[in-house]
Amino acid sequence: MPHPHAWTLADVQALLDLPLNDLLYRAHGVHREHFDPNEIQLSTLLSVKTGGCPEDCHYCPQSLRYASGIDSEPLLPLDAVVERAQQAKAAGATRFCMGAAYRGPKERDLAKIIEYISAVKALGLETCATLGLLDEAQARRLAAAGLDYYNHNLDTSEAYYPEIITTRSYADRLKTLEHVRQAGMRVCCGGIVGLGETVKDRAELLLALSRLDPPPESVPINELVPVPGTPLAHTPKTDPIEFVRVIAVARILMPRAHVRLSAGRSTMSRELQALCFFAGANSIFYGEKLLTTPNNDTDQDHELFAALGLRPEAFPPADSGMDVHAG
Repeated sequence: MPHPHAWTLADVQALLDLPLNDLLYRAHGVHREHFDPNEIQLSTLLSVKTGGCPEDCHYCPQSLRYASGIDSEPLLPLDAVVERAQQAKAAGATRFCMGAAYRGPKERDLAKIIEYISAVKALGLETCATLGLLDEAQARRLAAAGLDYYNHNLDTSEAYYPEIITTRSYADRLKTLEHVRQAGMRVCCGGIVGLGETVKDRAELLLALSRLDPPPESVPINELVPVPGTPLAHTPKTDPIEFVRVIAVARILMPRAHVRLSAGRSTMSRELQALCFFAGANSIFYGEKLLTTPNNDTDQDHELFAALGLRPEAFPPADSGMDVHAG
């Protein structure tokens, strides 16, 4: 198997083109080499500042450019964030992710978010934040506050990216990821399937993720949730088998990463989720809401876990002490 940095686009396209049984066999073998195949890491995501974002991401209902019905709201009070984090921990989550609709955080808001991070860390949870673009100094401040992970997705291939977002460049995203790494934080970085991209675009996205140095420790794979009022509101649904292929190839290219089933899971059948878990997905967002879109409720997830013989990954996660260069 090639070293991660030796993969070529042709290699990734060949993986995506494999007969499904061959692809699943290979991906599941890689998964078993690095993880307990019956454990799932649970993360809970909270929108700490909703709406009013100036960016034009065509899939996002939080952009102020679209009439999606999402109102702009200020940052939540600290006690509200702590309460939600306590509820997440009691329900079994080991990581608490905080999202804010920004191009990048303003100074006054960053100071409040740092308070959130300290308070959530004090509960014994891992912390993650997604706040848009960061400069070098902001990344260092978040790391000093104890932030474990920073999420900043590439979304799609570099070639297709301008069809989805025009207000920030692919290079902007890569620069933020560079600042996160230099500050010593772990990277949560993935993409979205179903934006109207080609199979080649998916291959290029997966290759770009695997070539981050080191690769992300957490790789969220989202299925587009079409939201009325956004430019992608009427985009056709992704073929479920094609979605499974993306999960499987992500597992093969990034063998030590937690590959997360993220947005779109609420409309996935139990059987599709089971296939994704077999293909190498070993993390989910857990709780009834993902920022502004619906998610499976916790009872549904527990019923699915029981049916499949899966169990939540215990805290701290197995990769907590791993060398970040392992990917």
